Amino acid sequence: MPARALMIQGTGSDVGKSVLVAGLARAFTLRGLKVLPFKPQNMSNNAAVTADGGEIGRAQALQARAARVAPTVDMNPVLLKPQSEVGAQVVVQGRVIGNARAREFQAWKPRLKAAVMESFERLKARADLVLIEGAGSAAEVNLRAGDIANMGFARAADLPVVLVGDIDRGGVIAQIVGTRVVIDAEDAAMVAGFVVNKFRGDPSLFEAGMRLIADRTGWRSFGLVPWFAEAGRLPAEDAMALAGAGRSGGGARASAGTVTIAVPLLPHIANFDDLDPLRGEPAVRLHMVRPGEALPGDADLVLLPGSKATIADLAALRAAGWDIDIQAHIRRGGRVLGICGGYQMLGRSIADPDGVEGPPATVAGLGLLDVETVLGGAKTLTAVAGTLAADGAPFAGYEMHVGATEGPGRARPLVAFADGRSDGAVAPSGLVAGCYVHGLFADDRARAGFLAGLGAAASGYAYEQEVEAVLDRLAGHLETHMDLDGLLALAR
Repeated sequence: MPARALMIQGTGSDVGKSVLVAGLARAFTLRGLKVLPFKPQNMSNNAAVTADGGEIGRAQALQARAARVAPTVDMNPVLLKPQSEVGAQVVVQGRVIGNARAREFQAWKPRLKAAVMESFERLKARADLVLIEGAGSAAEVNLRAGDIANMGFARAADLPVVLVGDIDRGGVIAQIVGTRVVIDAEDAAMVAGFVVNKFRGDPSLFEAGMRLIADRTGWRSFGLVPWFAEAGRLPAEDAMALAGAGRSGGGARASAGTVTIAVPLLPHIANFDDLDPLRGEPAVRLHMVRPGEALPGDADLVLLPGSKATIADLAALRAAGWDIDIQAHIRRGGRVLGICGGYQMLGRSIADPDGVEGPPATVAGLGLLDVETVLGGAKTLTAVAGTLAADGAPFAGYEMHVGATEGPGRARPLVAFADGRSDGAVAPSGLVAGCYVHGLFADDRARAGFLAGLGAAASGYAYEQEVEAVLDRLAGHLETHMDLDGLLALAR
C-alpha cells in the first residue's frame, strides 16, 4: 500500500504546529503505523545533527523521536538559519550551500523545489504515513509565488491540508476565516479542515465559534485542542519560548531553586535546547536575562549558549554591559560556562577572515580563556560521546560549528571524547570553562555531576525519560481531543 500524507499548516508562527505534528506522530506510531515527519522549509537557529551527518530543524528531530525513527536530512530539506535581520544561511539536505538575503532567497525557491520534492518522495517510499508541517502562515499571500513551504508544496504534492489556529493569542475566528478569505480559490480547495489549538476553559462556550468557522469556510473541524501545559517540557525550536512569549504549553520561566544559572538572551542564540534539562531540575533557577537587564548578582553560573553569529552576539553582549557583569561575577567567585559560540566568546580573539558570518573581521574576545578562534572551513556536524574531564561523568552530545579554537588553554580540556580526542578549555582558576559540545546536560549523570559542583543536591530527574513520557501523554491528549480517525482517512 503506498504511503499516505497529510499537511498541517498554520494561521501564523507559534500556533503549535510543531507540537501537534509531534503528538500526531507518536499517536499514529502507537497505532502501529510507520510515520515519518517532513517540513519542506524551516527557519530556525535551533538545529539537530542527523544520523546521516547533516542538520535539520530541532522540531523535525523531535518529531522523528516521536515517531521512534532516526532523524535524516530528508525530513527538513531546506533550513534557513538567520544571521541578521534580513539574511540567513541556507542549508539544503543537511549541507550549507550559501548565504542569502530575504529578497535573494525568493529567487532561489524554484531551484530548491527539486530538492524538496526529492526528499519528500524518498520519505514516502519508506513510510505508511508522512506528516508534513508547514512554515509560518498559510495566509502569507505576498510570498505565494514560488512557495515551497505551504500551499505551493501542498499543490505540487497534491496533499490535503488541515489549518491550525491559536485561540490563546486571541482572534482565532478571524485567523481561520481570514485565511480562507485571502488565499486563492485553488489553494483553499486543498484545505479539508481546521483545528483550534491551545484552548483554555469550558469547551462548550466555543461550540458556536467552531460552527461559525465551519460555516464561513466550508471546512470541517478536526478538533478543539485544550492547552497542553506539558508541551513546555519538550525541546522548543522557536527562541520566542525563551523570552516567555509562550507556545503550546507555555514559555520558559524562571523557576524556584537553590542554584541560579543566568543565561543572557543574545539576538542570534542557537541550539538553546541545551537549557531544557537544566530547566527541569528542581534545584535550578534558570534566569533568562533580557537586554536592558543586569546579570543577577546572586548567580552561581553564567551560561553563554550557542550563537549563529558569534561576533555580532559578542558585540550585543558588550552593548548590554554583560561583559562588565561577567567580570564582577567572576570576582565574586562565580562560574562561567560557554557552549559552542559562547565558548568562542570566552577566548582572546575571534577571527572571521572569509566572512563566514558577515563582513571579514577579527575582534577581541572576553579574554577569560587562553584560546583563539578562527572561523572557516567545513562545518563540523557530528555526534560525540565521552566523559567530563573533571569527574569522569559520561555524556553523549553533538558538535555543530564552523571553525576551530586553539591555544594554551586547551591543555586543560573540559571534556574527553571516547575516541581519545579532547575538547574545550578550563581556566587555571577553574571558574571559567567552555567547549563545543551541545547536549552535555541531557545526560543525567553528567548534569548531576556538574550541578553538584555548584552545590545542587541530586534530584533523580531523568530528562530523556521525561521527554518520552510527555510525548506519550501528548499523543493521548490528541487522541481524546482530535478526530484522528478522520485525519487518517483524509490522508492520501
